[in-house]
Amino acid sequence: MAKASEASASEKELAGAPGQQAAPKSAKPRAKPSPRRKPKPKHLPQYHVVLLDDDDHTYEYVVEMLHALFGHPAEVALKMAREVDKTGRVIVYTTHRELAELKRDQIHSWGADWRVKACKGSMRATIEPACNA
Repeated sequence: MAKASEASASEKELAGAPGQQAAPKSAKPRAKPSPRRKPKPKHLPQYHVVLLDDDDHTYEYVVEMLHALFGHPAEVALKMAREVDKTGRVIVYTTHRELAELKRDQIHSWGADWRVKACKGSMRATIEPACNA
């Protein structure tokens, strides 16, 4: 344990060398630096995942796929299945490009509809820029 009369190392540093005076403190308080503004996050361009119609897949297949890949409830997935059957295409998801590409690829790899013997593979899908999203 150090003696009370001995100065600590940090006190010696503040005092400076023997015979020298400590640097005077400035009279003005330092101004706080202006807070840096965080840059606004850039919004990524949005893309639609578009499911394309064919005659090789059942409504049940489409509903199961949309529920598994996108989490759409059965009612929403059935509406989408009807729309793709009627119009030839339906937007099933809108997101940034990288995730849209992933979801498109997941549709392509979902596999054939086991309910239809003539079915040879997955449904087709594409992505396209979402103009007003």
